[in-house]
Amino acid sequence: MSSLSAAHTTGRAGTAVMIVNSRGQYLLHLRDAHKPICDAGTWSLVGGGPEEGESPDEAIVREILEETGLVLPEVSPYTTTTARGPYVTEGNIRLYTARWDGDARALPVSEGIMFAWFDVPTMEQLSMCPWAHEAIKTHHAEQPAPPLPAPRPAAGHHGTGAVKNVIGAHLFLERDGTTLLGLRHPGVAYAAGEWHALAGHVERESVRACLVREAHEEAGLVVDPADLTLVHTVHLLDREDAEPRIQLFFAASRWAGEPEVREPDKCTAWTWWPLDGLPEPMVAYTRAAIDGIRAGTAYTELGWNAPAARRTR
Repeated sequence: MSSLSAAHTTGRAGTAVMIVNSRGQYLLHLRDAHKPICDAGTWSLVGGGPEEGESPDEAIVREILEETGLVLPEVSPYTTTTARGPYVTEGNIRLYTARWDGDARALPVSEGIMFAWFDVPTMEQLSMCPWAHEAIKTHHAEQPAPPLPAPRPAAGHHGTGAVKNVIGAHLFLERDGTTLLGLRHPGVAYAAGEWHALAGHVERESVRACLVREAHEEAGLVVDPADLTLVHTVHLLDREDAEPRIQLFFAASRWAGEPEVREPDKCTAWTWWPLDGLPEPMVAYTRAAIDGIRAGTAYTELGWNAPAARRTR
């Protein structure tokens, strides 16, 4: 259970863990905004209350596994704090620390909305659970600076070994000279408040299957995978220390339904925008892909220290 209030109503201390990576970033969990739970709609820590007969040490290991799918080698007690607010009857929370270096976006989301890494300065811009925010700031102030990441080859040069490239699937819909874009919720971790194509991370599925699923989950649209055609690819490097991303844009020759907001915590509006009048602010690689589609080009590179985006037919 991720609702930390459950432990408070029974008089037992809840548990939570500060998971830190080698860059000094903390793993945060975005909680559901429209449920009767403590700290709804905020970024908080993984955790929950002990079950009957379970110690706090046992409870936090179980909660980490249930909420993230992770089995961490060392989970250490840190301190105790107190949570107050709606759906909380004032109780203690046993805080732990752990280390993990991995892709937060690849974690399964069994509860809540998503996971993401954040550094402490960025947290000042987030809607955060107050007790979690204070605990993280205290912990961060006590820790030595994290080691610098190993140097990597200059962008645009030959690599020294294979690295994972994250694959994103994007749906390009065109109707009467317009294309469908969604306005991302201001609370999401990536591209908050920007216009973006209907998209999703490819899980253990084909890219077409991903788009069919995302179209229905996000906008209530029904798409036949046989009607999807790859029209543009963007190879993206957001920053030097980021994982490279392959962003695939598929056009649908037909679909059923009108777009509706199905996930308001991620996207607040769907709008058909003229192709020659795209909105601002807009995700840069989505704009580049649409420009490439209109120009009849197949491929764009962004962020690889090229003098300009490279496109090929």
